[in-house]
Amino acid sequence: MSDKKLAIIATKGTLDWGYPPFILASTAAALGYEVQIFFTFYGLQLLKKDINVSVSPLGNPGMPMPMAMDKWFPVIGTAIPGMQSIMTMMMKSKMKNKGVASLDELRSLCIEAEVKMIACQMTVDLFDMSTNDFINNLEYGGAATFFEFAGESDVCLFI
Repeated sequence: MSDKKLAIIATKGTLDWGYPPFILASTAAALGYEVQIFFTFYGLQLLKKDINVSVSPLGNPGMPMPMAMDKWFPVIGTAIPGMQSIMTMMMKSKMKNKGVASLDELRSLCIEAEVKMIACQMTVDLFDMSTNDFINNLEYGGAATFFEFAGESDVCLFI
């Protein structure tokens, strides 16, 4: 066991919010931390066998837009049907062109580094999700399961 512990709570299930828990967890594990991530509510999307998440420009004013659209394109325009798909495609393309690992690759790195991933059982039940939809290597538990580890962690992050 490591002397240093990192506990992460992952609550978001979009492309842009999927990166922080996996990047921080894999980095901490590489630095010798013992790491656990508790996935709850929409964060459970990151544990599905097929990660199919998107990025939403709507309500995300800090998102840099292509062609300086954030300077001339009205915010309400991001609600146009199909805009989310277009922005997701553009973001994935940009990440690939810049050599950024995919969420699947980062998640695999975490599994390889023995990052413990806990799926919130209450949320799985609440949304009538099937455990067959999720990857292997998971533990299912509630907040108490996570607190056993988080209560002794050196760093605890809510993402």
